[in-house]
Amino acid sequence: MIKTVTAIAALALAGPCFAQTTWQMPTPYPESSVVTRNVTQFANEVREATGGKLNIVVHPAGALIKHGEIKNAVRSGQVQIGELLASTLSNDDPIYEMDSLPFLVNNFQDARRLWGVVRDHAQKNMKRQRMTVLFANSWGPQGLYSLSPVESAADMRGAKFRAYNYTTERIAQLAGAVPTQVEAADLAHAFSTGRANMMVTSTATGVSAAVWDFLKHYYDVRVSIPYDLILVNDRALDALEPDVRDALLKAAARAEERSWSMAEEDDKANLKTLSDKGIKVSKGSEALRSDLKKIGNTMSGEWEKRAGPTGQALLKAYQTR
Repeated sequence: MIKTVTAIAALALAGPCFAQTTWQMPTPYPESSVVTRNVTQFANEVREATGGKLNIVVHPAGALIKHGEIKNAVRSGQVQIGELLASTLSNDDPIYEMDSLPFLVNNFQDARRLWGVVRDHAQKNMKRQRMTVLFANSWGPQGLYSLSPVESAADMRGAKFRAYNYTTERIAQLAGAVPTQVEAADLAHAFSTGRANMMVTSTATGVSAAVWDFLKHYYDVRVSIPYDLILVNDRALDALEPDVRDALLKAAARAEERSWSMAEEDDKANLKTLSDKGIKVSKGSEALRSDLKKIGNTMSGEWEKRAGPTGQALLKAYQTR
């Protein structure tokens, strides 16, 4: 009897009891990057809103699972939630490449509008694979980094061009550069060892990788404004208590809304940081911008053929929305 009373007293002192669920969340990007900061805030908001019932542990920089393996890890249930660049799924469905088509969007308003058009298609596609798209997480505009000056596409010929998806690989091919696969976490090593000397990516990635240690030029040509997808395994999602699931979805909606403004402000700050660190920042010559737009037109035409009627319908919806 004494033991029973003692046990009850101990439980009372311990406070309210609830089932705590922990989710593991791999992301390919450094902790300091704008997208990782946003998902970290998202995870903190979920923990607070659920009173600790759902704890999402963010694993940055590909430390838990490499970028190319995250989708399958979420789908199989190896992890419950994960983040990946939408365009890395273009081999599964060319619609995921739409946000990376050169010069399709001109600003963050366009980028949000494009995601609004693509969202339902992406959600249906992921549902067939037993996953849910929780939210999109925006990057800043993609510009051109180089070790040597680039006045036109002719100066890109023969460059060792960092590629991380089909779009960047195709830009390299059309410009006469040599694409080489390099993930964000490996940038410093690839560039410092000469494996790459040119790339198209965001100012956020440039600052995270301290590109001023191995590159000299940044051309703010705004090729695209891509986004990541945060995917969750449907079995894990369905296993949550209704109030916890509701809190998760509300936090996801806030995170998506926040991501656009975070990315825009981050881009402005990063442009200044690049310049302050000695990177020569410019808008790029008219010749360079014209050459890149020609490459973009070629790629858009190729994409429409691959994407077929569905892609063409989505493109029309975006252009008329």
